[in-house]
Amino acid sequence: MSELPPCPQCKSPYVYEDGEMLVCPECGYEWNREEAAAAAGAEGPSITDANGNPLQDGDNVTVIKDLKVKGSSLVVKVGTKVKNIRLVEGDHDIDCRIDGFGPMKLKSEFVKKA
Repeated sequence: MSELPPCPQCKSPYVYEDGEMLVCPECGYEWNREEAAAAAGAEGPSITDANGNPLQDGDNVTVIKDLKVKGSSLVVKVGTKVKNIRLVEGDHDIDCRIDGFGPMKLKSEFVKKA
């Protein structure tokens, strides 16, 4: 049996097929699988912050947790503002420059959009 994608509106996993359409029983949203797959491929992977807000290149973010800097005794403190981020592929999906630390890679789960 093929795996159905979650609902794009409410993210419910309880999706079923109705002819060529996919239907969400929780919110009632209906969509075409082929159109959704083409749109997702055109957009590329979306990266979100800790609160689920979508991030884009050039956004400003705030660190929400003390982060130890690997190979150093320095710590990036909660509330540190990071300006003009760049999104990249990989585990650490944010490339940035933090004042006092220099160039750094961050995980999007430890930041929130400012």
